[in-house]
Amino acid sequence: MPSPEVSMRFTLRQLEYFIAAGEAGSITLASERIHISQPSISTAISHLEQELNVQLFIRHHAQGLSLTPAGRDLLREAKALVSQAQNLYLKASEATDQVRGSLSLGCMVTLAPMLVPELTHSFTSAFPATSIRHMEGNHEELFDGLRRSEIDIAICYDLQIPEDVSFTPLAQLPPHVLMGEADPLARQPSIALADIAKKPMILLDLPISREYFLALFLNEGLEPTIAARSTHQEVVRTMVANGYGYSILNVTPRSDLALDGRKLVRVRLSGNHRPMTIGTAVLKSLRQSKLVSAFDTHCQSYVSNSYIPGMVAPSFAARRV
Repeated sequence: MPSPEVSMRFTLRQLEYFIAAGEAGSITLASERIHISQPSISTAISHLEQELNVQLFIRHHAQGLSLTPAGRDLLREAKALVSQAQNLYLKASEATDQVRGSLSLGCMVTLAPMLVPELTHSFTSAFPATSIRHMEGNHEELFDGLRRSEIDIAICYDLQIPEDVSFTPLAQLPPHVLMGEADPLARQPSIALADIAKKPMILLDLPISREYFLALFLNEGLEPTIAARSTHQEVVRTMVANGYGYSILNVTPRSDLALDGRKLVRVRLSGNHRPMTIGTAVLKSLRQSKLVSAFDTHCQSYVSNSYIPGMVAPSFAARRV
């Protein structure tokens, strides 16, 4: 006897909103991550709870959401269902030799403002049947996102790449000293670490990146004088522009202005120092789809020592500092 038909009165999009809220533990954070309004996410969750006749979340006043036991079970099933649905697009694109589908891109937070807009727009223009959802994070968050299948491919640096991740280099960014224009050393053609070790340093305090900057000094038997720390690159740049100290960075935005409009000066760091290398990262254990391979190839054709979207490319930066 055939089983009765089950009519699903919810959509994959509603499941995606539920997944985002479940992983973020907050409708506000989910809204920021997937760029969907909070009311839309709340409505999707309410619809699912009504349709499935189950409570998915416990609402905590001013403290976000926590999944109920049933919510945890359904979150796991929802992720599997959405993944299977996405695989249908991938299988169809491979069968018809077309590049199509939705790509989840992770990008190092310090690179994202410059790289992501041009890279994603140029890719979706070349492949109109694709869309890109992006997230920004530090290295630890990006590697974790790859392992959790929350992102398909990441753009990051070659710093402490885990054994289960495959990294393809794109461009090298040597370190430089960033100073406010009023600093007397800003007029020097180059600066050695020994010249600035005792001056106040504004440290970009991100996991793994932090260790890279401190190792520059350690390798020369020096210790920096850290006056302030921030996980936000623009906070570091603005503090430097206002004369609170210097910083060492690798990114070279095309603008020499901090967000408050004050001037920044980039000075060459003398000596032989390991550069950071921008590259793409994917999980070794996963066979890459046509979509991911196409985006990886796009990155390799778009990013090099001669051209980096939104940045002064290394080959030109060397002439300016």
